[in-house]
Amino acid sequence: MSSITLRDIRKSYGKATRAAVEKLTLEIPKSEFLCLLGPSGCGKTTTLRMIAGLEFPTEGQILVDGKKIVSVDDGIYVPPEKRGMGLVFQNYALWPHMTVVENVEFGLKLHKVAKPERDQIVNDVLQKLGIERYRDRLPAQMSGGQQQRVALARMLALKPEIILLDEPLSNLDAKLRLEMRAELKRIHQEMGSTVVFVTHDQWEAMTLATTIAVMSEGELQQLGTPDDIYERPANRFVAEFIGNLPINITELNDTNKGALANWTRSLLAAQKIDAAKVGSVGIRPESVRISAQAVEGACAAKIVDIVPTGGSWIVELAVQDEQYFAIISDAPAQKAGEEIWITVEANHIHVFDGGGKRISG
Repeated sequence: MSSITLRDIRKSYGKATRAAVEKLTLEIPKSEFLCLLGPSGCGKTTTLRMIAGLEFPTEGQILVDGKKIVSVDDGIYVPPEKRGMGLVFQNYALWPHMTVVENVEFGLKLHKVAKPERDQIVNDVLQKLGIERYRDRLPAQMSGGQQQRVALARMLALKPEIILLDEPLSNLDAKLRLEMRAELKRIHQEMGSTVVFVTHDQWEAMTLATTIAVMSEGELQQLGTPDDIYERPANRFVAEFIGNLPINITELNDTNKGALANWTRSLLAAQKIDAAKVGSVGIRPESVRISAQAVEGACAAKIVDIVPTGGSWIVELAVQDEQYFAIISDAPAQKAGEEIWITVEANHIHVFDGGGKRISG
C-alpha cells in the first residue's frame, strides 16, 4: 500500500484575501484511514482534489511513497490517471446508459484488462458489495444506496492502493449511511488500502477513521485518533466542533463574576490551575451530573427542559441567565422548572487560554 505526504501545501484562487488551504503539512501512513473533517469551506475537499490531481496547488509538494507527484517549485505534475488512485464523489457519477456491469468494468476496459479476468474481477466486487443481483439494471432503476455501491464497486475493481472519498454518504438516508459505514470499514480492513475520506459529519469521522485531521479556514487544527480529538481537543474550535451536543463553554474574563463562572473557577482551583491565565473552560454535557440535593462542589441550576433521545436524556439547564447542558443515562426524577445541583469531576474540564489554545484538561 502507499503513503501520502503533503508538504507546505497552499491553494489560493485569484485575488482572494484568504487561501483555501494554507501551509498544510500532513503525513498519511500506509493503510491509514484518514478523515479530513471540518465545516463547509474549511479546505478539506480542495485538499482531496489536490491529492487526486483535480486541483493544482499554488505552493508545496505532494508525494506518494516518497516520490513527488506534485512539486510547484520543480514543475512536477503527474496527471490524475497516472496516480493509481480511486476516487468516489458525493454524486455517484454513473453512466446512465450503462448497466451495473458496464459501469463497473468501464475502468478495466480502459486499462485493457482481458475479458476473462475482467469478468472475474467484476463478479467478485459485485458479490462483496451485495449488488450482484442488480448487474443488469440501469442506474435509474436503483436506489441511492445501490447506486453508491456501484460507484464504490467501479472504483474498487481497479484495486487502487489509495482510495479518495469525497462525502460519499451524504446523499443517503440514516439507515443506508449506517450500512455503508460498516461496508467502508470492512473494505478498508480487507484491502488495507490507504483511505482519505472527506466529511463534515463528525460522527462519520469518529466511527470510520483511524486518524482525523480537523480543518478550519484552510488550516489544520489538530491531527489525532478519534479519542485524542474528542478527549484532548487542541483548541477551542476543535472542542466546540466535535461533540453530538455542543460542549459547555464558560468565559472567564474579568467581568464574568456570575455563579457559573465562580463555580468554574473553583474547578480550576481544584486542578491547581491559575484562573488568571485562563480564557475559557469547556465541559462536555456527558461529564455533568445532576443532583436533587446540594453537595460539596456543586452549583445551583434550574431545569429548563428534558429531551429523551433513546437510551439517554438531554437536560437543558439555566444557571442564573446562562444556558448549560447535561446528558444523563437514567431518566431524571425532576421536571422542568425544578431547582437542582450540578457537579463535575475537576479532571473532566477542558481549559483554554485567551487565544483558544488548550492549556490543560
